[in-house]
Amino acid sequence: MIDLNDIMIFARVTEAGSFTAAARLLGMPKTTVSRRIAALERELGVRLLQRTTRSLNLTASGRLYYEESSQALRTIEGANLRLAEARAEPAGTIRISAPVGFGGHFLQDAIFEFLSTYPKTRVELRLTDDRLNLVENGIDLAFRTGILEDSTLIARKLGSTHRLLCASPDYLARCGPPDVPEDLTRHDCVIAGQTAQAQWLLEGPHGQETIAVSGRFAANEMQAVMAAAIAGYGIAQLPHGVADACIKDGRLRRVLDGYTTPTGGLHVVYPSSRHLPPLVKAFIELAVRRLNAITGNSDDYVIVSR
Repeated sequence: MIDLNDIMIFARVTEAGSFTAAARLLGMPKTTVSRRIAALERELGVRLLQRTTRSLNLTASGRLYYEESSQALRTIEGANLRLAEARAEPAGTIRISAPVGFGGHFLQDAIFEFLSTYPKTRVELRLTDDRLNLVENGIDLAFRTGILEDSTLIARKLGSTHRLLCASPDYLARCGPPDVPEDLTRHDCVIAGQTAQAQWLLEGPHGQETIAVSGRFAANEMQAVMAAAIAGYGIAQLPHGVADACIKDGRLRRVLDGYTTPTGGLHVVYPSSRHLPPLVKAFIELAVRRLNAITGNSDDYVIVSR
């Protein structure tokens, strides 16, 4: 039986270009390296290396054997690395980005469980409704909602999201609730965006409708939009999870019950699916498990934007 260690030593000698350099890399005596190569050649019945006092060259058989065996060695080394990563306890810092509403209401529970389960880890959470470049900002993974554009990121689909129309009891007492989407044109609306005017696309009993809305307050951050709606400054579109929590505690009431925004995807995205650190893999799996309990959807892989 050919010893795989002898094949590995042969590959290292070939790559290093000499017995001396290979012995130094392998941490073993040069005589041992030479003896193991000779044993491999006897087992194979061919000469692999042509030795002279000044050079070391592959024979034709040696070149063929190296090309074939080195591929197998890389496969084995990759399997060993993946196994070691799977057995390793997650440790270190993981940097996460998420939309404000989503991160504040859902993700925090997953983070607290992660920190409790893996005491050697640290989490840095950046809540923003801006879509940050993960590589430039040193972010390991991000949670994103809505439609994703083409790019080099990997995305794992967790489920689907939509927004509900809500207003505070105080606002509705002063202005009355809208009965149909067209009524929104006569109401103050809290706009999630850069300007106090917007086009809202709604889905309801008659399909999709586009309504021009305006208001006294606009913000590009969902927490500010929610706060303005609770304070009575108009009707807002809020993620259903955020809206449900506010409706249950009485801070908001839903309006136009039969209407929502079109459904968008909920994804976790990260720069690459290869060689992910154990802590990143562990957090993704924990978040998928927790969030699928809420959103309950597939684990589709697609290419998305940064």
